[in-house]
Amino acid sequence: MHTLGEIRTFMESMGVPGRDLWELPESPLAFPDGAQWRIEIAGLERASTMEAMIDESRKRGVPVHRAIATVGGSTYLDAGELRSMAQMAHDEGIEVIMGVGPRKAWDAGARESNTWEGGMLGLRLRGSDSISYWLADMMRNIEAGFRGFLVYDEGVLSIVGKMREQGFVPSDTVFKFSVFGGHGSPAGARVLAGLGADTFNPCSDVSLPILAAIRKTVQIPLDVYVSLCDALGGAYRIMETPEIARIAAPCYFKIEPARSEMELYKPWTEESVHASLAREKVKMAQVICEIMERHAPHLKMSAARPADLKLPVV
Repeated sequence: MHTLGEIRTFMESMGVPGRDLWELPESPLAFPDGAQWRIEIAGLERASTMEAMIDESRKRGVPVHRAIATVGGSTYLDAGELRSMAQMAHDEGIEVIMGVGPRKAWDAGARESNTWEGGMLGLRLRGSDSISYWLADMMRNIEAGFRGFLVYDEGVLSIVGKMREQGFVPSDTVFKFSVFGGHGSPAGARVLAGLGADTFNPCSDVSLPILAAIRKTVQIPLDVYVSLCDALGGAYRIMETPEIARIAAPCYFKIEPARSEMELYKPWTEESVHASLAREKVKMAQVICEIMERHAPHLKMSAARPADLKLPVV
Protein backbone atom coordinates (compact mmCIF):
# COMPACT_ATOMS: atom_id res chain seq x y z
CA MET A 1 0.00 0.00 0.00
CA HIS A 2 1.46 3.37 -1.03
CA THR A 3 1.82 6.08 1.59
CA LEU A 4 0.62 9.63 1.25
CA GLY A 5 4.25 10.71 0.88
CA GLU A 6 4.76 8.34 -2.04
CA ILE A 7 1.57 9.56 -3.69
CA ARG A 8 2.69 13.15 -3.36
CA THR A 9 6.10 12.28 -4.80
CA PHE A 10 4.37 10.72 -7.81
CA MET A 11 2.31 13.87 -8.30
CA GLU A 12 5.48 15.96 -8.13
CA SER A 13 7.06 13.76 -10.83
CA MET A 14 4.23 14.87 -13.15
CA GLY A 15 4.84 18.56 -12.45
CA VAL A 16 1.87 18.82 -10.09
CA PRO A 17 2.55 19.96 -6.50
CA GLY A 18 1.91 17.15 -4.03
CA ARG A 19 0.26 19.57 -1.61
CA ASP A 20 -1.13 23.08 -1.51
CA LEU A 21 1.65 25.63 -1.02
CA TRP A 22 0.96 26.90 2.48
CA GLU A 23 4.25 28.79 2.50
CA LEU A 24 2.76 31.09 -0.19
CA PRO A 25 5.87 31.59 -2.33
CA GLU A 26 6.11 34.74 -4.42
CA SER A 27 5.40 34.22 -8.10
CA PRO A 28 8.45 34.84 -10.31
CA LEU A 29 6.21 35.52 -13.32
CA ALA A 30 4.72 38.70 -14.75
CA PHE A 31 2.90 40.00 -17.81
CA PRO A 32 5.10 40.87 -20.81
CA ASP A 33 5.20 44.51 -19.68
CA GLY A 34 6.57 43.48 -16.28
CA ALA A 35 3.33 44.12 -14.37
CA GLN A 36 1.90 41.64 -11.88
CA TRP A 37 -1.81 42.49 -12.11
CA ARG A 38 -4.58 43.83 -14.30
CA ILE A 39 -8.31 44.56 -14.09
CA GLU A 40 -11.00 42.34 -15.64
CA ILE A 41 -14.66 43.40 -15.59
CA ALA A 42 -17.32 40.86 -16.49
CA GLY A 43 -20.89 41.23 -17.70
CA LEU A 44 -20.83 43.72 -20.59
CA GLU A 45 -24.02 42.42 -22.12
CA ARG A 46 -24.81 45.19 -24.60
CA ALA A 47 -23.08 48.02 -26.43
CA SER A 48 -24.69 50.43 -23.96
CA THR A 49 -23.04 48.54 -21.07
CA MET A 50 -19.59 48.88 -22.63
CA GLU A 51 -20.23 52.55 -23.30
CA ALA A 52 -21.10 53.12 -19.63
CA MET A 53 -18.04 51.19 -18.42
CA ILE A 54 -15.68 53.14 -20.69
CA ASP A 55 -17.22 56.45 -19.61
CA GLU A 56 -16.80 55.60 -15.91
CA SER A 57 -13.27 54.34 -16.50
CA ARG A 58 -12.30 57.64 -18.07
CA LYS A 59 -13.95 59.68 -15.30
CA ARG A 60 -12.11 57.76 -12.57
CA GLY A 61 -8.82 57.37 -14.44
CA VAL A 62 -8.91 53.60 -13.87
CA PRO A 63 -7.83 51.39 -16.78
CA VAL A 64 -9.88 48.32 -17.66
CA HIS A 65 -7.61 45.84 -19.39
CA ARG A 66 -10.07 43.07 -20.20
CA ALA A 67 -13.85 42.80 -20.46
CA ILE A 68 -15.88 39.60 -20.38
CA ALA A 69 -18.82 40.32 -22.65
CA THR A 70 -22.18 38.78 -23.53
CA VAL A 71 -22.07 36.33 -20.64
CA GLY A 72 -25.68 35.53 -21.46
CA GLY A 73 -24.68 34.68 -25.03
CA SER A 74 -23.75 36.78 -28.06
CA THR A 75 -26.65 35.33 -30.06
CA TYR A 76 -28.82 37.92 -28.30
CA LEU A 77 -26.94 40.67 -30.19
CA ASP A 78 -27.30 41.52 -33.86
CA ALA A 79 -24.30 42.00 -36.14
CA GLY A 80 -24.43 45.79 -35.90
CA GLU A 81 -24.30 45.79 -32.10
CA LEU A 82 -21.42 43.30 -32.12
CA ARG A 83 -19.45 45.54 -34.48
CA SER A 84 -20.22 48.57 -32.31
CA MET A 85 -18.87 46.82 -29.20
CA ALA A 86 -15.78 45.70 -31.09
CA GLN A 87 -15.13 49.26 -32.28
CA MET A 88 -15.46 50.77 -28.80
CA ALA A 89 -13.15 48.18 -27.25
CA HIS A 90 -10.60 48.60 -30.05
CA ASP A 91 -10.58 52.39 -29.67
CA GLU A 92 -10.22 52.14 -25.87
CA GLY A 93 -7.56 49.39 -25.93
CA ILE A 94 -9.62 46.76 -24.10
CA GLU A 95 -9.29 43.03 -24.77
CA VAL A 96 -12.74 41.44 -25.00
CA ILE A 97 -13.56 37.82 -24.20
CA MET A 98 -16.94 36.93 -25.71
CA GLY A 99 -19.41 34.43 -24.33
CA VAL A 100 -20.87 32.78 -27.40
CA GLY A 101 -23.30 30.24 -28.69
CA PRO A 102 -25.60 27.59 -27.26
CA ARG A 103 -25.18 26.37 -23.72
CA LYS A 104 -26.13 23.09 -22.17
CA ALA A 105 -29.13 24.79 -20.58
CA TRP A 106 -30.43 25.89 -24.00
CA ASP A 107 -30.85 22.54 -25.71
CA ALA A 108 -33.36 19.71 -25.48
CA GLY A 109 -31.64 18.39 -22.35
CA ALA A 110 -32.06 21.62 -20.41
CA ARG A 111 -34.26 20.00 -17.77
CA GLU A 112 -31.31 18.11 -16.35
CA SER A 113 -29.05 21.13 -15.95
CA ASN A 114 -31.87 23.20 -14.46
CA THR A 115 -32.26 20.88 -11.48
CA TRP A 116 -30.15 21.20 -8.35
CA GLU A 117 -28.49 17.81 -8.78
CA GLY A 118 -28.32 18.06 -12.56
CA GLY A 119 -26.38 21.28 -12.21
CA MET A 120 -23.59 19.32 -10.54
CA LEU A 121 -22.98 17.52 -13.83
CA GLY A 122 -21.40 20.64 -15.32
CA LEU A 123 -22.16 22.96 -18.20
CA ARG A 124 -20.33 21.12 -20.94
CA LEU A 125 -22.10 20.90 -24.29
CA ARG A 126 -24.23 17.89 -25.21
CA GLY A 127 -23.64 16.30 -28.60
CA SER A 128 -21.85 17.34 -31.77
CA ASP A 129 -24.71 19.55 -33.00
CA SER A 130 -24.33 21.86 -30.00
CA ILE A 131 -20.57 22.01 -30.51
CA SER A 132 -20.99 22.98 -34.17
CA TYR A 133 -23.57 25.65 -33.23
CA TRP A 134 -21.17 27.06 -30.64
CA LEU A 135 -18.34 27.19 -33.17
CA ALA A 136 -20.60 28.82 -35.76
CA ASP A 137 -21.45 31.62 -33.35
CA MET A 138 -17.75 32.03 -32.58
CA MET A 139 -17.17 32.54 -36.31
CA ARG A 140 -19.86 35.24 -36.35
CA ASN A 141 -18.00 37.04 -33.57
CA ILE A 142 -14.67 36.69 -35.37
CA GLU A 143 -16.25 38.33 -38.42
CA ALA A 144 -17.38 41.19 -36.15
CA GLY A 145 -13.75 41.63 -35.10
CA PHE A 146 -13.46 39.85 -31.76
CA ARG A 147 -10.40 37.76 -30.96
CA GLY A 148 -11.17 36.38 -27.48
CA PHE A 149 -13.63 33.67 -26.41
CA LEU A 150 -14.89 32.13 -23.19
CA VAL A 151 -14.70 28.31 -23.14
CA TYR A 152 -16.08 26.04 -20.41
CA ASP A 153 -15.85 22.66 -22.15
CA GLU A 154 -12.53 20.81 -22.43
CA GLY A 155 -13.69 19.05 -25.60
CA VAL A 156 -14.48 22.37 -27.25
CA LEU A 157 -11.14 23.75 -26.04
CA SER A 158 -9.34 20.87 -27.78
CA ILE A 159 -11.14 21.73 -31.04
CA VAL A 160 -10.58 25.49 -31.00
CA GLY A 161 -6.94 24.96 -30.04
CA LYS A 162 -6.51 22.82 -33.13
CA MET A 163 -8.43 25.34 -35.24
CA ARG A 164 -6.01 28.07 -34.20
CA GLU A 165 -3.01 25.84 -34.79
CA GLN A 166 -4.16 25.00 -38.32
CA GLY A 167 -5.28 28.52 -39.30
CA PHE A 168 -9.02 27.75 -39.28
CA VAL A 169 -9.37 30.78 -36.97
CA PRO A 170 -6.95 33.74 -36.73
CA SER A 171 -3.67 32.92 -35.05
CA ASP A 172 -4.09 35.81 -32.59
CA THR A 173 -7.33 34.37 -31.16
CA VAL A 174 -7.24 33.77 -27.40
CA PHE A 175 -9.28 31.35 -25.30
CA LYS A 176 -10.17 31.87 -21.65
CA PHE A 177 -11.31 28.83 -19.71
CA SER A 178 -14.35 29.70 -17.64
CA VAL A 179 -15.05 29.21 -13.95
CA PHE A 180 -18.04 27.15 -15.07
CA GLY A 181 -15.63 24.46 -16.20
CA GLY A 182 -15.27 23.78 -12.48
CA HIS A 183 -11.48 23.52 -12.19
CA GLY A 184 -9.72 24.49 -8.97
CA SER A 185 -6.55 22.43 -8.83
CA PRO A 186 -3.03 22.45 -10.29
CA ALA A 187 -3.75 19.22 -12.17
CA GLY A 188 -6.82 20.73 -13.84
CA ALA A 189 -4.95 23.92 -14.72
CA ARG A 190 -2.17 21.85 -16.29
CA VAL A 191 -4.65 19.98 -18.49
CA LEU A 192 -6.31 23.20 -19.66
CA ALA A 193 -3.02 24.90 -20.49
CA GLY A 194 -1.98 21.82 -22.43
CA LEU A 195 -5.20 21.98 -24.46
CA GLY A 196 -4.54 25.57 -25.47
CA ALA A 197 -6.14 27.78 -22.81
CA ASP A 198 -4.42 31.18 -22.79
CA THR A 199 -5.86 32.27 -19.46
CA PHE A 200 -7.72 30.43 -16.70
CA ASN A 201 -10.48 31.32 -14.23
CA PRO A 202 -10.19 28.93 -11.25
CA CYS A 203 -13.18 28.15 -9.05
CA SER A 204 -14.25 31.24 -7.16
CA ASP A 205 -13.50 29.89 -3.68
CA VAL A 206 -9.88 28.77 -4.10
CA SER A 207 -7.63 29.58 -1.15
CA LEU A 208 -4.28 31.35 -1.35
CA PRO A 209 -2.34 28.06 -0.92
CA ILE A 210 -4.31 26.53 -3.80
CA LEU A 211 -3.64 29.57 -6.00
CA ALA A 212 0.06 29.30 -5.19
CA ALA A 213 0.07 25.62 -6.19
CA ILE A 214 -1.74 26.41 -9.46
CA ARG A 215 0.75 29.16 -10.22
CA LYS A 216 3.65 26.78 -9.66
CA THR A 217 2.15 24.43 -12.27
CA VAL A 218 1.23 26.77 -15.16
CA GLN A 219 2.51 30.02 -16.63
CA ILE A 220 -0.73 31.36 -18.16
CA PRO A 221 -2.47 34.28 -16.41
CA LEU A 222 -4.88 33.39 -13.60
CA ASP A 223 -8.20 35.23 -13.49
CA VAL A 224 -9.11 35.47 -9.82
CA TYR A 225 -12.49 36.55 -8.50
CA VAL A 226 -12.28 39.41 -6.03
CA SER A 227 -15.97 40.34 -6.28
CA LEU A 228 -18.54 37.63 -6.97
CA CYS A 229 -22.30 37.40 -7.40
CA ASP A 230 -24.27 36.29 -4.35
CA ALA A 231 -25.59 33.07 -5.91
CA LEU A 232 -22.01 31.84 -6.40
CA GLY A 233 -21.02 32.66 -2.83
CA GLY A 234 -20.82 36.44 -2.78
CA ALA A 235 -17.08 36.53 -2.02
CA TYR A 236 -15.53 39.99 -1.73
CA ARG A 237 -11.78 39.53 -1.55
CA ILE A 238 -10.70 43.11 -2.15
CA MET A 239 -8.37 43.18 0.88
CA GLU A 240 -6.63 40.00 -0.29
CA THR A 241 -5.56 41.54 -3.59
CA PRO A 242 -1.97 42.30 -2.48
CA GLU A 243 -1.38 38.65 -1.52
CA ILE A 244 -3.21 37.34 -4.57
CA ALA A 245 -1.04 39.42 -6.87
CA ARG A 246 2.13 38.43 -5.01
CA ILE A 247 1.59 34.68 -5.28
CA ALA A 248 -0.50 34.38 -8.47
CA ALA A 249 1.10 36.90 -10.86
CA PRO A 250 0.42 37.42 -13.65
CA CYS A 251 -3.21 37.69 -12.66
CA TYR A 252 -6.39 39.51 -13.51
CA PHE A 253 -8.58 40.73 -10.66
CA LYS A 254 -12.03 39.68 -11.80
CA ILE A 255 -15.02 41.85 -10.83
CA GLU A 256 -18.53 40.42 -11.23
CA PRO A 257 -21.01 41.42 -8.50
CA ALA A 258 -24.75 40.70 -8.79
CA ARG A 259 -27.50 38.85 -6.96
CA SER A 260 -27.45 35.98 -9.47
CA GLU A 261 -25.84 35.31 -12.81
CA MET A 262 -28.98 33.47 -13.89
CA GLU A 263 -31.01 36.58 -13.12
CA LEU A 264 -28.59 39.13 -14.53
CA TYR A 265 -27.66 37.52 -17.82
CA LYS A 266 -31.09 37.16 -19.34
CA PRO A 267 -32.15 39.30 -22.31
CA TRP A 268 -35.09 40.84 -20.44
CA THR A 269 -32.85 42.47 -17.84
CA GLU A 270 -33.01 46.22 -18.44
CA GLU A 271 -30.01 47.74 -20.21
CA SER A 272 -30.02 50.51 -17.59
CA VAL A 273 -29.41 47.88 -14.89
CA HIS A 274 -26.31 46.64 -16.71
CA ALA A 275 -25.07 50.19 -17.31
CA SER A 276 -25.45 51.16 -13.64
CA LEU A 277 -23.74 47.98 -12.48
CA ALA A 278 -20.87 48.53 -14.95
CA ARG A 279 -20.17 51.87 -13.28
CA GLU A 280 -20.21 50.20 -9.85
CA LYS A 281 -17.70 47.63 -11.09
CA VAL A 282 -15.33 50.39 -12.23
CA LYS A 283 -15.61 51.95 -8.76
CA MET A 284 -14.61 48.58 -7.29
CA ALA A 285 -11.62 48.60 -9.64
CA GLN A 286 -10.64 52.01 -8.25
CA VAL A 287 -10.83 50.62 -4.70
CA ILE A 288 -8.51 47.78 -5.76
CA CYS A 289 -6.06 50.30 -7.19
CA GLU A 290 -6.12 52.29 -3.93
CA ILE A 291 -5.54 49.18 -1.81
CA MET A 292 -2.71 47.96 -4.01
CA GLU A 293 -1.05 51.38 -3.95
CA ARG A 294 -1.27 51.51 -0.16
CA HIS A 295 -0.28 47.95 0.73
CA ALA A 296 1.72 46.62 -2.24
CA PRO A 297 3.15 49.54 -4.23
CA HIS A 298 6.01 47.32 -5.45
CA LEU A 299 3.51 45.15 -7.36
CA LYS A 300 2.69 46.90 -10.59
CA MET A 301 -0.53 47.23 -12.56
CA SER A 302 -0.29 47.38 -16.34
CA ALA A 303 -0.90 50.78 -17.86
CA ALA A 304 -3.82 51.15 -20.23
CA ARG A 305 -3.57 49.35 -23.57
CA PRO A 306 -0.59 46.99 -22.94
CA ALA A 307 0.83 45.71 -26.21
CA ASP A 308 0.11 42.01 -25.62
CA LEU A 309 -3.68 42.40 -25.41
CA LYS A 310 -5.65 40.92 -28.30
CA LEU A 311 -7.88 43.84 -29.22
CA PRO A 312 -10.84 43.50 -31.57
CA VAL A 313 -9.87 43.97 -35.20
CA VAL A 314 -11.91 46.68 -36.92
